[in-house]
Formats: sequence, C-alpha cells, structure tokens
Amino acid sequence: MAGELTRLTPRDRFLLNLLDQHKTFTTDQLVDLTFGSAGRARNRLNTLLERDILDRFRHYQRPGSQAWRWTLGPVGAAIVAAGNGDTLPRPSAVRDATARLALSPTLAHLITTNGFFVALSAHARTDAATRLARWWNEAACREAVGAVVRPDGHGVWIDGGRAVPVWLETDLGTETLSRVIGKLTGYAALPPSRAYPVLFWFTTAARELNFHAHLTRTGVPGGATVATAAAPVAPATEAADTGGPAGPVWRVAGQPGRVSLAELTLPDGAVWDG
Repeated sequence: MAGELTRLTPRDRFLLNLLDQHKTFTTDQLVDLTFGSAGRARNRLNTLLERDILDRFRHYQRPGSQAWRWTLGPVGAAIVAAGNGDTLPRPSAVRDATARLALSPTLAHLITTNGFFVALSAHARTDAATRLARWWNEAACREAVGAVVRPDGHGVWIDGGRAVPVWLETDLGTETLSRVIGKLTGYAALPPSRAYPVLFWFTTAARELNFHAHLTRTGVPGGATVATAAAPVAPATEAADTGGPAGPVWRVAGQPGRVSLAELTLPDGAVWDG
C-alpha cells in the first residue's frame, strides 16, 4: 500500500474520499464529478481498478449493458482507513461490503441521491459563481438531526454569494404519498436553525403533480418550506439545457411557477454554520 501513495494524484485522493463518504458512483457520475471527459475517466478508472484501488460491479440488463458502479477496492479502502487513523480493513471484508452494496434493495435510491449532488457539482464546474459548499450523506444527516427525521442528503448551494442550505428527499415512487408527506412532520419539528427548505426529487412529473394535489388537501405540516422537481434518472450532462437541479425547476408548495435553487427562500432563523 505504501508504494501506491506516491502514485496517487490529488484527483485520485479526492475520488477516494468521495467514495468513502458516498459509497458508489456510476461512470457517468464520475465523469461529471472529476474528469470532464469520458475517455480520461475510463483510462484512469481502469488503471485504479487494476491496482485494486477501486472496484466495480454492474447487473445484467437487456437490452444493452448497465453502467459500471464504482466503489473502493481493498487497497483504496486501506488508504482511506490509514488516512483517517482507522484499523485497516481486510481485503475480504471490503469485497464483502461491495457484494452487499451490489445486492442492496436501496442501491437505486443511493445512486439517484448521489446523482442529485453530482449534477450540482457538475453545474458548478461550468459556472464560477456557484459551488456546492457542503454535501452530507444520510449518515452525516443522522448525526446532525438525530432521530427526528431521516433526510437522504443535505447540501449547501452557493450562487453569487447567497447560500441556500437544503434537505433532500429522493423519491422513486416506492412509498405512498401519504407516507412521503408524513415525513414533513419531522422536518417541522427541527429547531429553527435547521429549518432548511425540504427538496423532494421525483423521477416522474405525474408523481410530483399528485404530491402537490395531496399537499393542497392536507396543508404543509408546521409551515415547512417544501420544493419539488421531477427529473429522470440520468447523467447531469443530459439535463444541461435546464441547469439540472440548480436551474429554475423547483416548484414551491403553495406558490405559482418555478424557481432556481438559489431563489428558494429560507425560513426565519435558518442559518448555515459554514
């Protein structure tokens, strides 16, 4: 492992840290995050795969081939653990963790959630006035808010000097709308300093429309700020014409039209401790 340290580039280290925090990314997501070129991404990722720094998996599908899902390999996991001062994992344990992830029923949800933040990062690569200042996974959110609510992610989007912290709920249509809306009760119970806008990222426009119809009947619990957008599960580059989740795609509950992420209004008392 020591010999590999001298061969890692700053981009490699950045990639290892991302995979440690967020578990897995597709090839297209890594292109948007760190490479900018599919050819460069494939070359470097395959090199890191050969050296056991990264691992990958995909499921059979027809027609075509599913995109590779990339994870830490045994050497990469050991490098991250050493950097964090943790016990080095056994290679077999790393392989087992990858197998469990590949078979996890929540894998699609994780990839979609990561894709949301990848799209913001990709947008920031093309717009110097914007940046994703913070990106928390589900575990980090749980540490911040405890058992009150379980966000899928949290981020702070900065555009032109204005910071907008948000909670993210990724919806793949696997739960009833009443259950989805019921999550807002937990967000309404958060302290004012954490009362960030709650984003619901839907994969179909019909689901989003039904969500708002349900909210119209029931009202928004506790007056939480709720915004929704519908986007297919796709690489950020395919949504470049709208600006992806950074663009004017957000419908705020109880308001007409759509606004950009930077235009979302923060409730009184909500602060970003960045």
